[in-house]
Order: sequence, then structure tokens, then C-alpha cells
Amino acid sequence: MSVIILGIESSCDDTSASVLKDGIIYSNIIANQDVHMNYGGVVPELASRAHQQNIIPVVHQAMEKAGVTADEIDAVAFTRGPGLLGSLMVGTSFAKGFAMSKNIPLIEVNHLQAHILAHFIDDLKNTYDHPGFPFLALLVSGGNSQIIVVKDHLDMEVIGETIDDAAGEAFDKCAKVMGLPYPGGPLIDKNAKQGNPLAFEFSRPRIQGLNYSFSGLKTSFLYFIRDKVKENPNFVQENMNDLCASLQYTIVDILMNKVKRAAKETGINQVAIAGGVSANSGLQNALHEAAEKHKWKVFVPQLGYSLDNAAMIAITGYFKYLRNEFVGQDTAPFARMTIK
Repeated sequence: MSVIILGIESSCDDTSASVLKDGIIYSNIIANQDVHMNYGGVVPELASRAHQQNIIPVVHQAMEKAGVTADEIDAVAFTRGPGLLGSLMVGTSFAKGFAMSKNIPLIEVNHLQAHILAHFIDDLKNTYDHPGFPFLALLVSGGNSQIIVVKDHLDMEVIGETIDDAAGEAFDKCAKVMGLPYPGGPLIDKNAKQGNPLAFEFSRPRIQGLNYSFSGLKTSFLYFIRDKVKENPNFVQENMNDLCASLQYTIVDILMNKVKRAAKETGINQVAIAGGVSANSGLQNALHEAAEKHKWKVFVPQLGYSLDNAAMIAITGYFKYLRNEFVGQDTAPFARMTIK
């Protein structure tokens, strides 16, 4: 008998819905919120209001594209957290209402876990290469930087994480210092391709074990730009490509040094990257270079599934559905959640 899952994602500023049939993604609709570009970052109140406007049309489009009706849905999977609480409440409330109206199960999904399980997505156009167990996952996004041992679809262990700021946040905050609009990470990546990664050197944290820290890098970059602009007001504009290339090189190098250490310590030679920053070309290139040197097998998610999207929620929900891991109508969203 066929299993059809409706996935709902609303953790930040993207409203997304996806329909999965028997482990295959049939649709993945995402509505972006461009309004935040005017404020240099996501405004929580505006994000939650936009989710309220977008959620019904997005779900309708997802079901229409997949060719299914509401009565055919077997379960609803939704992002419970982590994320912006107001945004999460919109997705959670919709999922609960939909499930109640159709008398079908609810499945809570950890957003971080879902980013990793995006590597197990197949869609109508492609069947992708999936990692085997166990594998190492480097989860990098605006709010998280973690190294995780993935033992099974729903069995993960964090062995390293940031003790302060995340890599994605470092990209965006440093981009803002240079006057780049939000989101700055993709713009840094674009400019870095034209620059010299060794043009400037920035401080690197000395953190024990497999943990990360990026707050010091952000501060040193701010002071570096401040001092250079005092000497030359046009310094940033004149050196934009080299600044972006050097910053990206530093962040990626910090990330990869810990991944190499984790692979050596665990003996695991399958390495995957996940989260929004996994779309960064510098990180992807560094991963492939390390793979060639250390004989790893590496996995990079498709661009459409690396950023926040409901397909990753649906596939995670599918694995939980097979285990009958359901939640009740009293389930509330959490702004903070960790991988258990």
C-alpha cells in the first residue's frame, strides 16, 4: 500500500511544502521572503506574518504538482524546531489542523536532522547516490556548525559543534561589515571566485577537540576592515574580491581541519556536507580535494535540497512513519533543539 507524506517547513523565512510517495519526492514548493533584504537580516515578526500568507497557497501548489488530494495524504510531517518560534508556530499549527481534519498522524521533525537526511532524497527526475552507514556529516548553516556521526537514518551523534557562532553567521556578519546585502554568504562565494584566497590572513581560533568557534574571526575581521578603511576609505571596494576569497578560505579551512581530524579519529571514510552553507563552492572544492587526498567518498546535496525546504522534512517524516513515531495534538514547537 502506498505511503504519502505531506512535509511542512517554516523554521525561518522560507515557507515550503513537499509531497512524498513511497520515499520519492513528487513536489517541493518554496516561497521566499525578499522583504528581509531591506533590513539586513530576518525580522521574526515579518517572517511569521509572511508564513501565514504563504502556507495555504504553498501546500495547495505542492499537492497539485504531485497530483494528490488532501484525502490521499497518510501523515503530515512538520518542522518542530529549531528555528524562529513565531515561524515554527505557523507551520506547526497548520500541520496539526490538517492532520486533525483528516484524522491522520502527525510527525515532528528536527530541522537539523532533516538537513542530513536530505542525502537520502530521490525525486521523479533522479535517483541519487546515498551514503552508507556510518558516515560523517558536516552540518553548516546560519545557526549551526556541527560534526555528526550518522549511524542510521534516525541515530546520530554530535562529536563536534560550535561553542559560539556558526560558520553561516560568520559569512553573513562579515558580508554586512563589507556593505554587502543580506544574505551575504552567497555574494561572498560569488566574489571569492575572482579573488586571491591568500591575499589577507585572518585569525584562527585554537579550540580543543572537534569543536568550532567563529566569534573571534568575526571580531578580528571587523577590526581589520575598520583599520584599513581609516587608511583608505575605498579599501573594501578596491579589494572586495580578495577580501571575500581570503575570508572564505579561512572559514572553509577551519571547518575542514576539524572534519579531517574527525575522520582520522573515527576511521570513517564517508563524508557528507549538509545545511545551507553546503552550497558554498569553496567548501565543496575543499571537500573534494580532501577526498582525493584521504581516499574519502563524499556526498554533496543537490542545491534545491541543501537550503531550507520541505522535501527534507518529508523524507525524515517518511523514515519516522515507518517506525510509527507519531506525536499528539498537544505538541508545541521549540526554538532550540539539538540532535539527540
